[in-house]
Amino acid sequence: MSDTGAARRPPTIDDVLRLRAAEPLSSSEGGAAEGVSHDGVSRDGAAPPRIVEIARLAGVSPITVSRALRHPEKVAEAKRRKILEIVERTGYATNPHARALRSGQSNIVAAFVSNLQSQQFCLAVQGCGEVLEPQGYQLMIGQTSYSYAKETTMIQSLREMRPAAVMFTGVIEIEENRRALRALGIPIMETWAYPRDPIDMLVGFSNIDSGRLAAEHFAERGYRRVGFIGRRSGRGALRLTGFREGARAAGLDIVAELSVDGVSSMVDGRRALADLLSRNAAVEAVFCANDLLATGALLEARRLGMRLPDDIAILGFGHNDVAEELPPGLTTIGIDSRGLGRRAGSMILQRMRGETLSEPTCAVELTLTRRGSS
Repeated sequence: MSDTGAARRPPTIDDVLRLRAAEPLSSSEGGAAEGVSHDGVSRDGAAPPRIVEIARLAGVSPITVSRALRHPEKVAEAKRRKILEIVERTGYATNPHARALRSGQSNIVAAFVSNLQSQQFCLAVQGCGEVLEPQGYQLMIGQTSYSYAKETTMIQSLREMRPAAVMFTGVIEIEENRRALRALGIPIMETWAYPRDPIDMLVGFSNIDSGRLAAEHFAERGYRRVGFIGRRSGRGALRLTGFREGARAAGLDIVAELSVDGVSSMVDGRRALADLLSRNAAVEAVFCANDLLATGALLEARRLGMRLPDDIAILGFGHNDVAEELPPGLTTIGIDSRGLGRRAGSMILQRMRGETLSEPTCAVELTLTRRGSS
C-alpha cells in the first residue's frame, strides 16, 4: 500500500445547479397564520405565529422585526415598542427560541447533515463542535437525506428557531432556500463543494477535481475500461463531470455509468455494483463517488468472488475507518473532514463575535490514499 498522495492545483469551480423550489414554499404573508386570529392573538393550543405575522401586524418588514429582537438599538423606539407589544400579545415570546432571539443570546448552531451514516459528515460536525462548544455554543443536528423537500422544511423551521448560525454539509441549490437563509441575517456556512457564489461562507473543495483525480489514478494504474457509480444530482453529478473530463484527457473508455437517486446505506453500493456489472462485465475499474457506495461495492465484489484489484479495481470517495480495515483496503479520494469542520467552526465563531473575515471562502485539499483495491 502506498502513502497518501495529494492533488496540488488550484481548485476548479464547481458549476453547482441553481434550482427553483422543488415544491411551493409555504408562506403566511397576506393573511392570518393558522391558529392565529385576525387580531393577531394566538388561539388556545395553536402554534405561535411566525415572524412574518409579527411583521404584518406591526406594519414593518420581517428584517425590522429581527433587528428589533436581536439589535434593538438599531430600531426607532416607537417602532420597537410596537413590535415588542405584538410579540407579547401574540404569544410569540412563549417560544423558547424566540426568547433567545429577543435577548440576542441564542447559543444554538444548527448543523444539517446530508446523511448521518456517512462518517465524513459526522467528523466534520464533530470538528465544528470542538471549536464552538468550549465557547458556550451547542450544535443541533438535522439530517436532510439528500432530499430537497426535507432541506426546504428544515430551512423554513429556522424562521422560528433562529439559531446563532447554520452549517450545511453541502451547498444549497434551490434559489428560494438561498434567499430564505440570507434573510435570516445570521452566519451561514456551506461545505463539500466549491461554487463561485456561496450564500455567505464556504469551506469546500472541487468535486470536479475529485472526478478528474479518479480518472488520473486509473490511468496511472493501467486501467482502460472504467465505470462510474454515483448520485444522479448534486455532488455526484459534479464528480461524474470531472471523471468524464479526466477519462477523455487520459484516453480512458467509460464503458458503464450508473446513477442513483439516493444513498442511504452500504446496501445501495452492493446493488449498484451488481447492476453495473450486469450491464458491462468487462469493466476493469469503478469509481464510486460516495463512501457508502464504495464500501458496499467492495463487499459485493468480494461476495461475487472477484479478486481486487485483479478482477476489478474499486476507488471510493471519503476517507473513513471502514475503508482502511476492509480487506484488501479501499483506495479513496477525500479530505480531512474533521479539519474542514474545525475550520468552518472557527469562521462561524469569528462571525458570531462580530469580526469581519478577510476571506469568507476557504478551499481544503483533496488527497488520494491508495490501498489494495486498486
